[in-house]
Amino acid sequence: MTAIIDYGVGNLFSLASSLRAIGAESVVTNDPEKIRSSDRIILPGVGAFGDAADKLAETGLGEIVREQARAGKPLLGICLGMQLLFEKSFEFGEHEGLGLLKGSVRPISEVIPSEYKIPHIGWNALQILKDSPVLRYVRNGDYVYFVHSYHATGCGGSLAAVTDYGAELCAAVSENNVFGCQFHPEKSGEVGLSILRAFNEVKTC
Repeated sequence: MTAIIDYGVGNLFSLASSLRAIGAESVVTNDPEKIRSSDRIILPGVGAFGDAADKLAETGLGEIVREQARAGKPLLGICLGMQLLFEKSFEFGEHEGLGLLKGSVRPISEVIPSEYKIPHIGWNALQILKDSPVLRYVRNGDYVYFVHSYHATGCGGSLAAVTDYGAELCAAVSENNVFGCQFHPEKSGEVGLSILRAFNEVKTC
């Protein structure tokens, strides 16, 4: 069973539909006991980092996610959910993240050419940098769907894949049982479903 964290931010039910399409059992929940009893966790998210971080803190869900990840349970952050895995974000100020991965989140405007549109919306190819359990069915050059204006930097050894949008941007991270996709697997066709399938096969460390 995969727990999809419901903290008021994210496209939860399309994600649940994608998991159902691959035969994976999931529940959309904010119940701490359901999260603790799950086999793995997905942290989705759209919108502003600060608002999402505040909601995780106010509900206590952030601490539960941190606790479960540190106990070895597989965790996948998607889009803003991936950004929340890092130490901090500089989106409209400075905000603390969950601190499960080293690095920070900054505007893509700092690194991409000025003629490139922001937000970055559309299909872009993945360049895989290292083996990761969640990318086991993905080939170099496979296309996935992005919608974002901020990117993770300083990821160090967790950086698993990048994409080219006028500059190399972090596309996926992987460190032990903690994974993240800046793109939306649930909107990325068969490639996205293959990533969710691979995550569904990851066991607790």
